[in-house]
Amino acid sequence: MGEKILVSIIMGSSSDEKIMAGAEEILQEFDVSYEKIISSAHRMPNKTSSYSKNLKKRGIEIVIAGAGKAAHLPGVVASHTILPVIGVPIKTDDLGGMDSLLSIVQMPTGVPVASVAINGSKNAALLAIQILSLKDDKLSKKLEDYKSQFEK
Repeated sequence: MGEKILVSIIMGSSSDEKIMAGAEEILQEFDVSYEKIISSAHRMPNKTSSYSKNLKKRGIEIVIAGAGKAAHLPGVVASHTILPVIGVPIKTDDLGGMDSLLSIVQMPTGVPVASVAINGSKNAALLAIQILSLKDDKLSKKLEDYKSQFEK
């Protein structure tokens, strides 16, 4: 049996991969296992729903969901799971990412989604690591070491 995957990185389009690569970079730096999929909330609603409903059962602990424009993906995922979902608003040519940001942060009561800055996938991964470090002392130490570099 392979390594347990802790984080799911989901994005609505292959065009989001460049931005979401920052999350992968951070997760790799901290040796946190993850998987990455593309599943649009609008163009692939059945795939997105099925995937989201099975995350916890598969052992995933946190979701990082990147989306642009209407940015429904983080909210749709959150509506199908009790896992923490961190939304990454993707910058758009139309409205500079404000459309994405507002779509993610304006979730209704009962369907919370955390949000980071526009194109902030690195911070999304760091937030995921902070959550995971609550029950992993080794990861907590790595995070402390990482954050101490900013003091220099």
